[in-house]
Amino acid sequence: MPIRDQQNHSTDGLPDADRDATTPASVELVVVTLTDRKLLDRFLKLPWYIYREHYPMPHWVPPLLGEQRKFLNPAKNPFFEHAQCCFWIARVNNRDVGRIAAVDDADWAKTTGDKTGYFGFFECPDDTAIARALLDAAFEWLRQRGLDDVIGPMNLSTNHQSGLLVDGFDSLPCIEMTYNPPYYENLLKSYGLEKTKDLLQWRASVTGPVPPRMEKLAQRLKQRGRIQLRQMQISNWDAEVSRLLEIYNDAWVDLWGFVPLSEKELRYLAADMKMVIQPELAIIAEVDGKPVGVTITIKNINPLLHKLDGRLFPTGFIRLLWGIKVGRKIKSGRVIIAGVKNSCQHMGIGSIMYMETRNAIAKLGWENTFIGWTLEDNDEVNSSIRSLDGEIDRTFRIYTKTCQ
Repeated sequence: MPIRDQQNHSTDGLPDADRDATTPASVELVVVTLTDRKLLDRFLKLPWYIYREHYPMPHWVPPLLGEQRKFLNPAKNPFFEHAQCCFWIARVNNRDVGRIAAVDDADWAKTTGDKTGYFGFFECPDDTAIARALLDAAFEWLRQRGLDDVIGPMNLSTNHQSGLLVDGFDSLPCIEMTYNPPYYENLLKSYGLEKTKDLLQWRASVTGPVPPRMEKLAQRLKQRGRIQLRQMQISNWDAEVSRLLEIYNDAWVDLWGFVPLSEKELRYLAADMKMVIQPELAIIAEVDGKPVGVTITIKNINPLLHKLDGRLFPTGFIRLLWGIKVGRKIKSGRVIIAGVKNSCQHMGIGSIMYMETRNAIAKLGWENTFIGWTLEDNDEVNSSIRSLDGEIDRTFRIYTKTCQ
C-alpha cells in the first residue's frame, strides 16, 4: 500500500482547471515508491494532465517514458548511489494533479561543504495551496535529514535538467532543457522561494562574420603545432568517455553548482548522448598529445520527439531513428559541453574549438545553434558568446529557501 501524507491542506477545488479558487478541498500526498511500476507511471504521466488539460501548451515536448523510467530506476542510474530521494504525487478529488521530488545529494555536501538539498520534478496546477502542500512535503523531508537550505528545481541535480523557465515559452524547448507553464514562477515565489542563480541558453548563428581577432588567434595557435584538434572516436567510445570525465571534472570545478560526476554516472549519461551526437561536432583538444579540452554539440531532436507523445513503440522508435539518421527535420543543435582544463585555459584553446565547431555546423546547414546553459555571472564565457553575435534565447532560474 502506498504511504500517504496525513496532513490535509485546503486548496481550490481542482482538478477542474476553470473552477474559482473559493471551494475548499483536501490535498492527498502519495509517496511514490520507485519500485512500484504503477505508482511510478502515475508520477511520470502527470505532466500530460498539466500540459494537455490544465494549461495546454502546444510547444511542450513529452519526455520518452521509457527513458524516464530508466532514469528513475536506482538499479540503473548511478546517481542514486550517492543521493537519497523522495517523490510525491498530489491528488485532489481522486485525481493526480501535481508532483515533486526531494533530493539529499551527498556529493553536493562533499563538494561544497553546505547542507543543501534539492527539489525537482515539480509539476502543479495554478493553485498556491497545492503548490504549498507539495513544497511543504519536500522541505520537511529535507529538514528532517538535517539540511539547512533547499535549491531547485533540478531533475535531479545540476548535472541533469535544471532551472525553471522564466522566459521563452512560445517555441519548442531545446533538447534536454526544461519547459514549464509561466505561472510556475509565481507559485514558487508565493512560497517564499527567491532567485539564487540564472542559467542562460544562447542562440548563435554561423552565417555572420567571425571576429577577425578570433580568426587570427585560432590560425596562429594552430600553426604553432602544440594544440591539436580531433574528433572523438565513436568506435572507441569507452576510452573517449574516460578522457571526457577527466576534462569535465577539472574544467568546471570552480563554477557555482558544480558537482563532479563519477565514472559510472558519466557512462550512464553518455550512453544516451551517443545516440544524438554529431560526430564532427564532438571535438577533443590535445596539447602535446594530452587531452585538455572538449566541446560536444548534439542534435536537437525535440522536433521529432514532439510528435511521439512519449512513446517509442510500436512505431515511434523507427520514426525517431529514421529522423536522426536521415536528419531532414533536424535543423539545429545544442552545445552541451565546452570546456578546457584549468591549467590550459590561458592558451586560447576555446577559440580553436569554436572555429572548428562553427565550420562543421555551417557544412551541416543547421539554422540555429543553441549554447548552454551558462551561468549568468560567468562573464568571460558570456562575453565570448556575445562577441560571436550570440543572443540570450531563454533564461532558467534556480530558487532557494531555508528549510529550517
